[in-house]
Amino acid sequence: MRRRDDTLREALLTAARELADSEGIEAVNIRAIAARAGVATGTVYNYFASKEEILLALTEEYWRQTLRELEAAAGGGSFCRWLEETYSFLRERIRQSAGRLMNSLGGVGPQGQARMASMQAALEAMLIRQLRADAGIRRDAWTNEFTQEDFARFLMMNMMMLLRTGAPEPSLLLQIVRRAIY
Repeated sequence: MRRRDDTLREALLTAARELADSEGIEAVNIRAIAARAGVATGTVYNYFASKEEILLALTEEYWRQTLRELEAAAGGGSFCRWLEETYSFLRERIRQSAGRLMNSLGGVGPQGQARMASMQAALEAMLIRQLRADAGIRRDAWTNEFTQEDFARFLMMNMMMLLRTGAPEPSLLLQIVRRAIY
């Protein structure tokens, strides 16, 4: 069995990303990617089983980059402020190309859902780190029944719901956070 070339895989993803950016998600297909990358159509299938797998890889790559940028921008200070800025940051990303990519992932199946769940888990871990970094949170806020991990999961679920519905800001969620931990 021939070893896959990671450089060629990246070139195929670059070609797919360029097509999506210049002509829209609808223009992304195996033949167009192969033509843009200068390879045979069958070569694309050596790396990706379908268009959906390519779109999933693009979405995953996009969210990894977004989370890296979010992590780099994360500073000290109030968890509430960080949460509000994070929500605005993610909302803007979804309004840009992330939303189109995510909406194109209709048939990714359980494996694709698991890969996207790993992105949510990374964001949840970031929430926990930010909670732990906020010295202003009441010392008695956390108990065995009300842990930082559970609270981060609650926040994550609610932020995702708010982002899906296009809420302009998470004001009620921020009020809940303030009342619960400060």
